[in-house]
Amino acid sequence: MSLKDKLMDDLKTSMKSKDKVRKDVVTMVRSAVKQKEVDERVELDDQDIIEIISKQVKQKRDAIEDFKKGERDDLVQLTEDEVKILLEYLPEQLSEEELTELVKTAIAQVGATSMKDMGKIMSSLMPEIKGRADGSLVNKIAKDYLK
Repeated sequence: MSLKDKLMDDLKTSMKSKDKVRKDVVTMVRSAVKQKEVDERVELDDQDIIEIISKQVKQKRDAIEDFKKGERDDLVQLTEDEVKILLEYLPEQLSEEELTELVKTAIAQVGATSMKDMGKIMSSLMPEIKGRADGSLVNKIAKDYLK
């Protein structure tokens, strides 16, 4: 079953069960997919949809930080629930230990020795981990090893 079909099935299920948060999240994803398809006049495959969902997860996590600063605990909880739902559609996320190993390997492969080599490391790693890890976490781990 394609990701697009799964989203449609989940939308129907969430409407029947009156799960408003899930319905809203799935509708948001389907809307973003449809928008990109219309804008680019293409049919998106699962990989493209994973990219869209990853971007939305990143936006939601940024929003959580803003909500925490504004002491909006109600919005923090809602947004965290939305992130959990979005993560269900992404491939299994890599643990920090797995990421650390991948970063070490990438540093060795590109021969990185300083922060100037960060671009090489990231361009080598990101295609491999796309949708399975947050780029900012990868960047943080790489910086720790390049100090």
